[in-house]
Amino acid sequence: MARAGSGHKLVLHEGMMSEGQGTSTGEYSFKAFASHDYYSAVTESLIEASEIAPGQKVIELACGTGMASRMILERLRGARESMLIGIDVSSQALREAMGQLASFRDVAVQLVQNRAEQLSVVVKGHVDRVLFTNGIHYVADKDTLLDEVNTKLTKGGLFAFNTAFFHGSNPPETEQFYRRWMMRAIRTLKNKYNLTPKSEKVESRRQLTAEEYTALLQAHGFTIVRKEITPVPINLQGWLDISGYEDFIQGTLPGVPLEPACKSLQESVRQVMAELHLQAVPRNWLSVVAAKA
Repeated sequence: MARAGSGHKLVLHEGMMSEGQGTSTGEYSFKAFASHDYYSAVTESLIEASEIAPGQKVIELACGTGMASRMILERLRGARESMLIGIDVSSQALREAMGQLASFRDVAVQLVQNRAEQLSVVVKGHVDRVLFTNGIHYVADKDTLLDEVNTKLTKGGLFAFNTAFFHGSNPPETEQFYRRWMMRAIRTLKNKYNLTPKSEKVESRRQLTAEEYTALLQAHGFTIVRKEITPVPINLQGWLDISGYEDFIQGTLPGVPLEPACKSLQESVRQVMAELHLQAVPRNWLSVVAAKA
């Protein structure tokens, strides 16, 4: 495995690819939604279940601006052999992560611009853990991804991921909320901007069930250690923030320019939550930890 050097071991390798897989930066980024306490809590829970300890080598896929990376690094401190390799498609996010992680001077950190399903290109040795927080739904070729993860893990090593975009993420009692929100957003989009969404869906909307994820992992040589579905209440500000995220916008209103789509989603969710007298709407998070056999 390539080492990150000596002393202050924080290295950024960017420019290896163009941006574009499930990561948005700038005005329509995921950052606002990721700042909510409930998002931090589900991320922390997954990292805790991954049993990360000092001395381990860890890959974080879709590391973004480094929110989960900080949680991982806190658990890796205390051993010289510890190392974190953060991989993301966005050079802008990685540059921000570099600033966020600069204080961790006792752990080797390598930030690499690359796609999640191309681990062998940038990681030459083996690691103890691979984590993928709320991003696996963006990967179209999950077979290749799991083959790559299996190849990079040591025997008994853990692969952990979570997602709020799976078939089952919307609890049955939220059906009225979602249906009314989407119908209102489409109507607002038409009336105010004379726009209509296209029929095709982006990859984040082609969702697997929890059982399909289990079968896929087992087919690629993994044993399920832990699988949980946790309902997380999301308040109005959370729905406003996720409505300002590029990938969510493209998933709900495909083919529509970001600004009018964002405004239509945000205006509509305000109205619908007020009409239904809702303080929060639950969203299910699927969390899975699997071991390499």
